[in-house]
Amino acid sequence: MSEKKLIPFINGENEIASNIVKQAEAYSFAGADALFIYNYSKIEKEREEFITTLKEIDDKIDIPFIVGMYVERFEDGKKAFYTGAEKLVIKYEICHDDVIKEVISRFGEDRVVLEINSDIDFDKIPLPASRLLIKHVDVGTVLERKLTQYGKEVFIRDSLLRNDLEELMKLPFVSGVSTNYYLDKNIFKIKNKLKNAGVDIDIFESKVDFSEFKLDSNGLIPCIVQDYKTGEVLMMAYMNEESYAKTFETGKMTYYSRSRDELWCKGDTSGHYQYVKSLSIDCDKDTILAKVHQVGAACHTGARSCFYTELASKEYDNTNPLTILTKVFDTIENRKKNPKEGSYTNYLFDKGIDKILKKCGEEATEIVIAAKNNNNEELTYEISDFLYHMMVLMVEQGMTWDDVVRELSNRH
Repeated sequence: MSEKKLIPFINGENEIASNIVKQAEAYSFAGADALFIYNYSKIEKEREEFITTLKEIDDKIDIPFIVGMYVERFEDGKKAFYTGAEKLVIKYEICHDDVIKEVISRFGEDRVVLEINSDIDFDKIPLPASRLLIKHVDVGTVLERKLTQYGKEVFIRDSLLRNDLEELMKLPFVSGVSTNYYLDKNIFKIKNKLKNAGVDIDIFESKVDFSEFKLDSNGLIPCIVQDYKTGEVLMMAYMNEESYAKTFETGKMTYYSRSRDELWCKGDTSGHYQYVKSLSIDCDKDTILAKVHQVGAACHTGARSCFYTELASKEYDNTNPLTILTKVFDTIENRKKNPKEGSYTNYLFDKGIDKILKKCGEEATEIVIAAKNNNNEELTYEISDFLYHMMVLMVEQGMTWDDVVRELSNRH
């Protein structure tokens, strides 16, 4: 069995969308392994609103999330997965077996979880879902025997009002516990306690002891801070052993201030926290590289990065194949918001969706012809044409590259 997971749950029923998003962000930064967000409303309008909220959450967090919702028909399951959800939880007692089977057939049994009460015989459920979410559990020999007889990994959902987290985690075949007990609490600390109690759980810990680092005469080591997605260098600060340990304890970048002779957690004053994603050491072990999720500005001046003053530069080609599509997309999006006379892009937007779709179809056909003619120069040109028109379509439909990248990432 893989490492066990601590999965906070968020009840989205009768809750304001902005509150759900804020809770999801808070849990993500606090050290949760994944999230379980559910709303089992049978009202169509409420389901659609919930789907919209999930898409917003997918834009805000970078840990996996599991969605629980009422699946009346296959289309509901498809919409749930299209939010970016890693898994779909279906309440077994309120959904039809044939619909569940159709969802499993399309998306795979490893991505569908059945939610059941603990009083059901787990091994008698006539569906191929590979995992169960069990609620209303009473810890004891009966539950342990049923879990052992079932012999497959399960999740447990529990508010921890009667049960103990460590005890639940140590039950046979339990791969994770979903709870709302740790709202506004530091989950990093909780997971460390579980690890010390013998629970095999993923914790944020250093693979190299601080004593192996090469420090300056004051016991400090410089730390270069970088945006974990864009690679932008944000700032440089110093760490000592205490601030290094504090960073692992809280998940927030904590440094040592040489001028004030004290620890400082970036963001405590400004709110511009840096949530750590990874820490690396260079070959000489005398410099740390931190990749972070930066909230707001990294620089005390209000600038995104401290490195905004250019000293010198030479002309060079800075075309990056990993970012050029984003730059072109941004230009197209800007044309949509700020039309420019004579712009071909604005001509397409003015003509509308039918014209854009027609051009996408034409360019796709040109790709086929170029490939059949074995003309790579022409093929390169036609693929570029197609990508441009496809991005016009994306902007017209309100999509971004993030939507596509998330779907590709889920498939990968």
